[in-house]
Amino acid sequence: MATSRGKGRRTPAWQQVARCILCTAGLALSAYALYVETAKERNSDYKAMCDVSKTISCSKVFTSKYGRGFGLIEPLFGRDCILNLPNSVFGLIFYVLQFFLGQSSNPTASLVLVIFSLLSNLATVYLAYILYFILNDACLVCISTYVVNAALLILNLRHHSAISQGVIKKKV
Repeated sequence: MATSRGKGRRTPAWQQVARCILCTAGLALSAYALYVETAKERNSDYKAMCDVSKTISCSKVFTSKYGRGFGLIEPLFGRDCILNLPNSVFGLIFYVLQFFLGQSSNPTASLVLVIFSLLSNLATVYLAYILYFILNDACLVCISTYVVNAALLILNLRHHSAISQGVIKKKV
């Protein structure tokens, strides 16, 4: 029985549902970002649904130098580095890991979830700064992703805290 009260319980059902919704939303946003970026690269006249105006444009962001490898990989390791992938690919990997590791009540897995969430939120702050101050843009897909990342961090902190306090125990 999924409940948050009492010792030795499983992850509460609401947390499982919330994780599923957040990871699905993150996967959908990342997949759409990847689609927009590749469509724009194939056809420069492509107009994405999220391209509302000159200052509210996701394709402007995704095709900028910051849209691949967070704008850091190419200057450090070169354009052909295997890690110089669209940011959305990292997002896809992140949300898949969040979903599957989130199914575990293992303390190490919950700590990894928290660490990855902290890193994703640091990346969020970095990319939000670039979005607003450098690109002078508002990307609806990006901002939605930032919200998903913040919510996952809160969820992961609660999950880790419950495991650390013994409220949620390893499944036998």
